[in-house]
Amino acid sequence: MTMVSSNTILKKAQEGGYAVGAFNAENMEMVQAIIAAAEELKSPVIIQTTPSTVSYASLELFCGMVSAEAQKVSVPVVMHLDHGNSFELCKQAVMAGYTSVMIDGSKLPFEENIALSKKVVAVAAEAGVAVESELGIVGGKEDSHEVSDKDAIYTNPLRAKEFAEQAEIQSLAVAIGTAHGFYNGEPKLDFDRLKEIRSAVTIPLVLHGASGVPDDMVRQSIELGICKVNFATELRVAFTKGVRQSLESNAKMFDPKIYNAAGREEVKKLVKEKMHVCGSVGKA
Repeated sequence: MTMVSSNTILKKAQEGGYAVGAFNAENMEMVQAIIAAAEELKSPVIIQTTPSTVSYASLELFCGMVSAEAQKVSVPVVMHLDHGNSFELCKQAVMAGYTSVMIDGSKLPFEENIALSKKVVAVAAEAGVAVESELGIVGGKEDSHEVSDKDAIYTNPLRAKEFAEQAEIQSLAVAIGTAHGFYNGEPKLDFDRLKEIRSAVTIPLVLHGASGVPDDMVRQSIELGICKVNFATELRVAFTKGVRQSLESNAKMFDPKIYNAAGREEVKKLVKEKMHVCGSVGKA
């Protein structure tokens, strides 16, 4: 199957009361693992790359890998730019073949965030590419994206309604207490706030910073209206775990194909677990 826009699969998830897992990939093996897991479980899937990931390789390289693997399977695969930090990068992603982009103007004043989002929507719409924006600021550190706890801001439900309508985006990332990276303590999610946001906003809602959040909390978030759940840090840990175990098991190991395959298997196993949590199994 050719890659698809996130708009269709997220609307379907919203109607069906489940979420689609969005998994950050850092290399070829992680791309293979994520798509193989989706095909085995017949689940729609979103693969994401961050600005630092595509600066390490390129938008075209990652998009090419995902496109090649997506054509081998029967499930819908989305190629998404996560935390796009400028209009220029989002435009480049659209031109490179990405089928979904996030413009992160969450640190900007409200009106500037809307204006930037609308600018990206205008460019993306011409190519049939869906746009995600963020209102409120998710704390923690993921990749090069870092927000201190004191700077984290929860999403205001009424402002969320206004933002979604004016920006004309296809999905909205909300801040309800999750954090990028792993938590120092027990996560505390504001489910009442999420209920209010869901009541006010009609488009699909996105949960960032799900790595380290207990599965029951993720499930509850989905029950309350989350349609897309982002996983990044846990996948990196899983890949590294597989590689490390492979190397430690054989001090003479030097073939990257062998130890990277071990990392790939760990990522695939984790992705399958998260797809079950999201309730997307068999939804493709």
